[in-house]
Amino acid sequence: MKVTAFCTMKLLYYLLLLTATILNVASLQNGLARTPPMGWLSWERFRCNIDCKHDPKNCIGERLYMEMADAMAAGGYKAAGYEYVNIDDCWAAKNRSADMELVPDPVRFPHGIKALAAYVHGKGLKLGIYGDMGIYTCGGYPGSKFTMEQDARTFAEWGIDSFKMDGCYSSTDDFPIAYPIMEFFLNKTGRPFLFSCSWPAYKPQNDYVKIAKYCNIWRNYDDINDSWDSVQSIIKFYGDDKGNFSAVAGPGNFNDPDMLIIGNTGLSDEQEKVQMAMWSIMAAPLFMSSDLRNLRKSSQDILLNMHAIAINQDKLGIMGKRVWQSGNFEGWSRPILPQGSYAIAILNLGHGGYLRDVSIKLSHLGVKGSKFTLTEVFTGQMIGNYGSSSVLKLQIDESSVFFGKLTAV
Repeated sequence: MKVTAFCTMKLLYYLLLLTATILNVASLQNGLARTPPMGWLSWERFRCNIDCKHDPKNCIGERLYMEMADAMAAGGYKAAGYEYVNIDDCWAAKNRSADMELVPDPVRFPHGIKALAAYVHGKGLKLGIYGDMGIYTCGGYPGSKFTMEQDARTFAEWGIDSFKMDGCYSSTDDFPIAYPIMEFFLNKTGRPFLFSCSWPAYKPQNDYVKIAKYCNIWRNYDDINDSWDSVQSIIKFYGDDKGNFSAVAGPGNFNDPDMLIIGNTGLSDEQEKVQMAMWSIMAAPLFMSSDLRNLRKSSQDILLNMHAIAINQDKLGIMGKRVWQSGNFEGWSRPILPQGSYAIAILNLGHGGYLRDVSIKLSHLGVKGSKFTLTEVFTGQMIGNYGSSSVLKLQIDESSVFFGKLTAV
């Protein structure tokens, strides 16, 4: 790009920032994410694999997303509520067109993104795409710093349903203005876009009320990796709840602890249950990132467990919180429907695989009420009748969870 053109774009960018500041960009009004969004996202499992010559089955290209859409529709995931097929970084060509439009890599996406969107829509699913508010994406592809309106219009013309905007190669000082600007331009297209922000992930001290005003979901911690240590670190961050970000979660706006790694190689069966339970308790987006074409049945059963999904999708949209700790044990609870009911999770975060006894009074989990029926979520098994003064006695393996539903009667 010529220096003069770059300077002109930079001037326009700062004029745009000034205009947005003066006009106080309108808040998010897209009617989406009334419950946590569900779907599939390529990043954790497939990263930035662009070697379609030697690895055509697993590279970031149209074949991968078409086959995942096929698997979601045929494998019961769509029926269970998983609806977004999300492209992440490394999809674009390294250079924009002569008109400064984003261009999908012509080798890996030979039919273009619009055709891919049509294919995904033909399966009854939605297509999401990735970009960045900086000069480049995290993978070094073109960012949207000076072209937000143009890129929003391009995504709308392609038929995109969700946009994730990362924050690499940018200044965190721009975030409180740039993310609202992009939200404004997405809304301006007239097409509903689920807007996923990385705003708080780069800037720990945040005004979460403002973030929720402009973003449907937002990443506020490190990328997940395929390991139990990574899952535990995310659970701890959300349990600590610094800045009280749990308070802003609700219909239309949810904290995003990142992808479900269930079905990969880093977790045991019990640890996969922990992630599903905790992401359900935390009212988190459920974005799978595993190879749905080749998934073991135990992982499928967890991802498709309708009792767990029902808790995640509870229409109150209240994020559960850590309310009790004792040694390696911790307790979480989340108010759910019907009114006066709760989802609870008792975690054993110890190591070694030993079965441990734990007793806890339900009132210590914030439970209020005189009569509940308790069921174990994953099996649907009825355990008994309890009240807030009752003591729950359990045996829980280390690195495992008791996931329960207390239904008010």
